[in-house]
Parts: sequence; structure tokens; C-alpha cells
Amino acid sequence: MSQSIASLFQRLTQGVYVIGVADGETTNAFTAAWVMQVSFDPLLLALSINSNHASYAVLSRGRVFSVNVLGKDQLAVAAHFGQPAGARKLATTAWTTGQTGAPLLADAVAWFDCTVTDQHPAGDHVLVVGRVVDGRLLDPDATPLSYRDTGALDGAAALFPATFGNGSR
Repeated sequence: MSQSIASLFQRLTQGVYVIGVADGETTNAFTAAWVMQVSFDPLLLALSINSNHASYAVLSRGRVFSVNVLGKDQLAVAAHFGQPAGARKLATTAWTTGQTGAPLLADAVAWFDCTVTDQHPAGDHVLVVGRVVDGRLLDPDATPLSYRDTGALDGAAALFPATFGNGSR
């Protein structure tokens, strides 16, 4: 583990989100920090997900996802949805579906409802691009939770290489 490289990457400003996925009646949700807007016209968002993640199979089949923005006071929600696959994460959370059928959290700061338009391999992850078909700001006064605010919650510091040397990817 390289704490210095992990600390460097924690300086990238990024939020913390719960990504909802659906394929018909099959739904799931997970915590993510790698989400960004990539276009104004059309409105496109991109997220990065490990292709071995249980939710990736649902996302690939259903081709829909939601981005639920968490507030600064929702670290426990981020931890809940960061649990390993198999946990019934949506069972204890108030949620609904929008146009796409992807889960929308009732207590999110805001949400975006998206349909997948493209996917691109990106190292040990897949970059998924989605067209925003709907969205809502639920709490305009809330401060969004930033990835840096989560500390070592996700254990990602152990995944960074020790140096910037030539990687295998």
C-alpha cells in the first residue's frame, strides 16, 4: 500500500453516490465515487464499476442506472451500500423507481435516472456512459458528501500501487 499515492488521489474532488441498477424485477445498489458529467447535449453521466462487481451483471443486462447523491451527513448510508454482494441493501431503505426502473433513494440529496448508451474498458474497471432521462433535486440546502470525507471507509488505499512505475495495464 502506498499511503502517499492514496492521499494524492483523495485530493481529486469527487462525491459519494449510491448507484442503483435494475434488470426487470432484479435490483441492487452500491456505493461509488467515480461518477462525472461528460456532456451537456445530450446530458450524459459516466460511472466506473469493476466488471467483477455483482451489480455490473445487472447493469449490463438491464442497461439502466440511477445516481443518488449522498449528503455530508449520510456516511452511514455510504457504508450500508458499500457492503459486500449478497447483502439485501435495498430491503431496509426507502426507495422507488423512476422512468428506467432503477432504484431512487427517498433520502438522497438528488438523483439522476439514466439509460446506458456506451461502455468502455478502463483498466480493472468499465466506464459506463448513461443518458440522463430524468432527475430531481430533493434537498437544495444539503452539502454533498465528498469522497475525502469517507476516510478509509472503502479500503481503497490498499489497492493503489506503491509507485507510479510502468503498470501492467
